Amino acid sequence: MAGIQTIPTLKMACASAMALLLGACAAGNSASNVVAPGDASSTTTRSLDAGAALLQSRPPIEALNAYLDGFHFYNGQMDVQMEAHHYCAILNEEVIQCVIYDGNRKDAKLMGVEYIISERLFTGLPKAEQALWHSHVHEVKSGQLVAPGIPEVAEHALMEKLVHTYGKTWHTWHTDLHKDLPLGVPQLMMGFTADGQADPQKVAERDRRFGIDSAQKRRTRADIPTPTVAPGADAWREGQVFQIADPTRTPHQH
Repeated sequence: MAGIQTIPTLKMACASAMALLLGACAAGNSASNVVAPGDASSTTTRSLDAGAALLQSRPPIEALNAYLDGFHFYNGQMDVQMEAHHYCAILNEEVIQCVIYDGNRKDAKLMGVEYIISERLFTGLPKAEQALWHSHVHEVKSGQLVAPGIPEVAEHALMEKLVHTYGKTWHTWHTDLHKDLPLGVPQLMMGFTADGQADPQKVAERDRRFGIDSAQKRRTRADIPTPTVAPGADAWREGQVFQIADPTRTPHQH
């Protein structure tokens, strides 16, 4: 894999499909788990919001033209899992950046970020840095990682590229624990690497909402070659678990 290859590029291969990604998936079928405190928006605030939407350009936001849905767990705590809605921008052939929300409705809460890089870039990282990254092989091959709303052929092409990539994910709002505000410190998240790790009820519930079948996606992706995970990724499998200690002692006391 010489980077996040495309057909002829990821942007061009799924050009029409990518254009549909956000629109097709903005059906609002995944509600936020959190109700933020505060008074309802006033008429003045709503007017300012509407005016800004009309008058201000938002190039970084407009670049978020891909939507992926999958699952994460806290590094060192596989039993603490959550669904993550990724809205991504393709920076170039080897780097993608995503903002992560706890839902896909307008009031979804920003949970964190994920950076996705090619295998070539990952293998060039220092070993200490590699320990912060996770592979996407199982997420793709298992059918857990999906791009809802686009044609199957476009999703398949996208997954052929993502199977060779690596992600570094930080969650900043732990919506499984804090239902009002983003308390505590960022936590490093990981992706699943084998069957039996992801909570089947969470996957089934996600599938129901989107009207998809992860098991069927696994079967249709059987023709995607399974790359060997580069040494250094998924370091938790070797007992090397990094996490930021939280001085507030509030997050992750499950």
